[in-house]
Amino acid sequence: MAAPAACTRFSDNYDLKEELGKGAFSVVRRCVQKSTGLEFAAKIINTKKLSARDFQKLEREARICRKLQHPNIVRLHDSIQEEHFHYLVFDLVTGGELFEDIVAREFYSEADASHCIQQILESVHHCHSNGVVHRDLKPENLLLASKAKGAAVKLADFGLAIEVPGEQQAWFGFAGTPGYLSPEVLKKEPYGKPVDIWACGVILYILLVGYPPFWDEDQHRLYAQIKIGAYDYPSPEWDTVTAEAKSLINEMLTVNPSKRITASEALKHPWICQRERVASMVHRQETVDCLKKFNARRKLKGAILTTMLATRNFSSKYDAHGRSIITKKGDGSQVKESTDSSTTLEDDDIKEDKVKGGVDRSSTVIAKEPEGSTPGGSTPPQSPASSKVGGPVPGCPGPSAASGAPSGAAKSSGLTLGPLVIQGVQARKQEIIKMTEQLIEAINTGDYEAYTKICDPHLTAFEPEALGNLVEGMDFHKFYFDNGKNCKALNTTILNPHVHLMGDEAACIAYVRLTQYMDKQGQASTHQSEETRVWHKRDNKWQNVHFHRSSVTPSFAMK
Repeated sequence: MAAPAACTRFSDNYDLKEELGKGAFSVVRRCVQKSTGLEFAAKIINTKKLSARDFQKLEREARICRKLQHPNIVRLHDSIQEEHFHYLVFDLVTGGELFEDIVAREFYSEADASHCIQQILESVHHCHSNGVVHRDLKPENLLLASKAKGAAVKLADFGLAIEVPGEQQAWFGFAGTPGYLSPEVLKKEPYGKPVDIWACGVILYILLVGYPPFWDEDQHRLYAQIKIGAYDYPSPEWDTVTAEAKSLINEMLTVNPSKRITASEALKHPWICQRERVASMVHRQETVDCLKKFNARRKLKGAILTTMLATRNFSSKYDAHGRSIITKKGDGSQVKESTDSSTTLEDDDIKEDKVKGGVDRSSTVIAKEPEGSTPGGSTPPQSPASSKVGGPVPGCPGPSAASGAPSGAAKSSGLTLGPLVIQGVQARKQEIIKMTEQLIEAINTGDYEAYTKICDPHLTAFEPEALGNLVEGMDFHKFYFDNGKNCKALNTTILNPHVHLMGDEAACIAYVRLTQYMDKQGQASTHQSEETRVWHKRDNKWQNVHFHRSSVTPSFAMK
């Protein structure tokens, strides 16, 4: 649809309702069109904080979205520019993420996966037919129109999309998400529409078994796998997948983009267009179980990314790029922690660490300006390019050594990293430090009741006692309160606290925890741990929702 007249004001046409999501420089709110009573989602961007380059991207996204009108694409209905705010009015999609819906179903088969990927391919085909390459296809951008059974899959988030006329191949910059990047992008070769098909192949692989084809704890090894297409179909989970499904994945995950199947060709593949005859109808419970763990990993993304950003500011155990070189407890091996597989990368934004940020997106943007481009002002501070989501998905079969262990991470609940312009920043940071001190005091005194009031009932944690596993809930921690012998001569000091605020209702604190105590021989001893805690405010009350602890000597177990 045509852009509205410059004199049009958003409030003339729409009534704003409740908030649906929030970022550093934008907020998404439900709105109602006055003339029709129809509901939409309005993304309200504070343009005072945007650079000239960010404005160009905003205009590009709006221009691309306006020309894409398809039942499997989240449609842009209006784009209104006012003095300090830009309003993008989209379809109100209420069904949540496709991957979350799948694990809630009572029945899920290979045929269901075929129907899902068909809708995704339909949206990609429409994009490609209109000269648009999405460049960031991943589970977080696949939504459902509503919660009704059989609701349409909708492709969202065109913030990285580019316009590519015809079959043009050129270097458009390094953009995408690590686990879904194509070989040609990683090799910095000319690329075009085939990059979206590669990402579809990765998504289809996950849809069938619940874990990705490419994964490694080290980013460079992950990229090396992708460049040569090093994936396989390990037993037993792939033994029950039809040969036709594997055939389509192989044609999508073809390293040579010129030989890779197109969206149009993929839609004519027998596994898609003849699914009733070809695709298996057997329920895939193991896939659902693995996908649940994959989704849980993705939902930790925002917390862990923020943790790594904060931790690298005080810990010598992180290199200059924010990559961890912590020794893993339990196996004695030295590991470098992986790039978050759901972190969006774009190389036309990263500059220096400056105070102004760019357009915030549903996932953290890591960016830098491509060669030959003209910077348009201030750009977002660099986020860590490598951050761990926590190893293989527990309990799920995984690819062989060639393709690494399965893992995944999630969207950051609409909160992106970036400087926040708010009042009372220091006061709020002190509040987080105080809450952390209260929590540690409850641990030191063995006050489980006080501990539960401060922590979320579904608290997630990585810590040495969990032997490298992610634990959820309070039962694991209650054991130590019930059976631990709290020492009376105990003193805890928080050193170098660094608080990172994310909007009004989320924060992360990273610090060194120094604990002094008397051992069994009556000798004064000291132990040090490095900790990060993620806090979320609910009903005006801060709760600890996630923490990560390392470097604790097992002889003194702390929570």
